[in-house]
Amino acid sequence: MDTRQAFLSHCQSNLAALRQEGRYREFAHLEKLAGRFPTYRWHGPAGVREVTVWSSNDYLGMGAHPAVLAAAGRAVEEHGAGAGGTRNISGTSPLHAALEAELASLHGKPAALLFGSGYIANQAGIAAVLEALPGFIVFSDAKNHASMIAGMRGAKGAQRVIWQHNDLADLEAKLAAAPAAAPKLIAFESVYSMDGDIAPIGAICDLAERYGAMTYLDEVHAVGLYGATGGGISERDGVAGRVDLIEGTLAKGFGVFGGYLAGDAAMVDYIRSTAGGLIFTTALPPAVAAAALESVLVLKRDADRRAALAERAATLKAALDAAGLPRIPGPSHIVPVWIGEAELCRQVARRLLEEHGIYATPINYPTVPRGTERLRLCATPFHTDAMIAGLVVALQSVLPAGQAMAAE
Repeated sequence: MDTRQAFLSHCQSNLAALRQEGRYREFAHLEKLAGRFPTYRWHGPAGVREVTVWSSNDYLGMGAHPAVLAAAGRAVEEHGAGAGGTRNISGTSPLHAALEAELASLHGKPAALLFGSGYIANQAGIAAVLEALPGFIVFSDAKNHASMIAGMRGAKGAQRVIWQHNDLADLEAKLAAAPAAAPKLIAFESVYSMDGDIAPIGAICDLAERYGAMTYLDEVHAVGLYGATGGGISERDGVAGRVDLIEGTLAKGFGVFGGYLAGDAAMVDYIRSTAGGLIFTTALPPAVAAAALESVLVLKRDADRRAALAERAATLKAALDAAGLPRIPGPSHIVPVWIGEAELCRQVARRLLEEHGIYATPINYPTVPRGTERLRLCATPFHTDAMIAGLVVALQSVLPAGQAMAAE
């Protein structure tokens, strides 16, 4: 067999199938304008034009906050562009240590550990936990992120049991059916990014305590956004102290880059000592660490920005509902609009961009199940009433008649 030719043939046929299904991924060339967020420049086929972005994970606009930009600039001048190595070799600076201390404090935990991204934190952290004890069983919510699943699948000797999304009865039945002596980990998210729903963290902790399980909570779509100081849903609900390990990101609510874990000092130290995704990866650049540190410090004090996000989300939802548009209901800042078919989802997103100067990412399989394709919207504190009104008019223009009824 000519392996190269066989592989090329596989690539070509697979890409052709993706195009036919409307799932071929195309990256829009969007130039973020720091002083005018959420306005971007779109470099499209017909040239450059300004568009309004509705799909940014920079939920609070902290990526353009003057204090965050100033901190990054100072760090570049003082320390250069890169960290110079892994955390072990030469990549741990006082900035990294200070950021870890602030993140631990944010979640009320003794320790925190930085990773190159939220994906790496989940993949490496979960795998390290599950490989620590023989016969570990991980109980995974059916809608957990791909990075969490990658960590579970990569853990040698661990068993994965999937429980129905946010279904406490199903989780308890599966915990009860497992061997009582087996080590157990319940892994779940706080805010689920594609539906915008929220986990019952306290009730899950109740079950964990009843069945002797550890808990692992992904708060990436909640840190900075919820709680008195931005500690996420677990802080908002007063249950952070009951969760064993909290994973978060610096790339969404905090507007920068990187991921982290927070928890018991011995657990965090063990992960630091065994997680390959940390040990063999270059540390975050000092400018990134400095910017993230400043963002965490600012948001701990800025409850008004969180309140503005909640108000904008409520205004967007009300406007979509008043127009009869097919919004998927949910309690968080994430606002999905139902499409239900991959090629149609791609076409709707393309028309919004080309005809109305609005960018909203089409979400297709495998990110969501086939038949549940959608647009994923988020109104940041910087999306105005006029922008919301323009989005509603544009959606009414590009969505097929009867789309709202189909969603119901």
